[in-house]
Amino acid sequence: MATQNSHRYCVIMCGGIGSRFWPYSRENCPKQFIDFLGTGRSLLQMSYDRILPIVPKENILVVTNEKYAPLIREQLPDLLPENILLEPARRNTAPCIAWAAFHIAAIDPAASMIVTPSDHLITRENIFEDCVRRGFEFVEKNDALLTLGITPVRPETGYGYIQVGQEAEPGILKVKTFTEKPNLELAKVFLETGEFFWNSGIFLWRASTIIDALRKHDSDLTVRFDRGASDFGTPREEAFIRENFASFPANSIDYAVMEKADNVYVECVNFGWNDLGTWSALHDNSPKNEQNNVAQNCKVLAYDSTGNIFAVRDSEKLVVAHGLKDYIVADAGDVLLICPKSEEQRIKQMVNDVKIAYLDKYL
Repeated sequence: MATQNSHRYCVIMCGGIGSRFWPYSRENCPKQFIDFLGTGRSLLQMSYDRILPIVPKENILVVTNEKYAPLIREQLPDLLPENILLEPARRNTAPCIAWAAFHIAAIDPAASMIVTPSDHLITRENIFEDCVRRGFEFVEKNDALLTLGITPVRPETGYGYIQVGQEAEPGILKVKTFTEKPNLELAKVFLETGEFFWNSGIFLWRASTIIDALRKHDSDLTVRFDRGASDFGTPREEAFIRENFASFPANSIDYAVMEKADNVYVECVNFGWNDLGTWSALHDNSPKNEQNNVAQNCKVLAYDSTGNIFAVRDSEKLVVAHGLKDYIVADAGDVLLICPKSEEQRIKQMVNDVKIAYLDKYL
């Protein structure tokens, strides 16, 4: 007899390249596959571990670029082989989520699903479990698209924001607006009003609900998926994706659906979330010594140096530094990056410059 949980699925999005963590995060091994926190588990493995108490193992899927299939199989050996959905091209989150929803709906028309990135840090996992279960219950009884909104603790300019309206039930509110990354002054206003939450990029809905929303708001995408409707959940699905996916329009799920739909809700949560999008975020969430320095996988002798993060791929390498304040020092063997944390937004441009100068050699 089927249980309620057997209709619950998890989709872990695992296709990013983590360019803001270059040179530690590389094309052949992006940040989600790295044990950044020294726990013995990569960010992907931690994402998998935290969903296991909520969703049956056989209902956990990973969507990734086909080049990362060996890494997925190595790091998640318990994952069913058929639950690894391999994208032949990077097309952003809307095609990724659409494929997962069509795939799941073909297998289980009654399915509900949580969609989560593979590279976020969540420290209060018991609270996370409670929030996800409540979210599942809400979307299973309502025609709703639910996002998890993080209670902001500072005027952050690196996150998108969600403005909330009327309460639908305790802790779950109707969404008024989505706002892209604001400047500092606007972020301060958002914090003061108490009406805005950080957009975590974690979503819950029934598979049928998100497919209906995609059909309504992004028909250019769904008309292409509908051409393969009879292939989903069959051995022909892989061939359909391989032949068509690269031509699908690239778009984020926020732009494609969430900012347009009128049945969007937010569950306001506080479970120690961080998207670990930058070296500074990693510094903030890592153990520090008395000089506020972080040493990732290396030995460090630092003199008159505070607020730095030292990350080295070769754990036997010794880093000796003098007079550094609030710097990133990241050594990946063939690349050494030294950059003030205050300038880390330029790392993406540095990666582009490296590509122009040296093609893919150092990427």
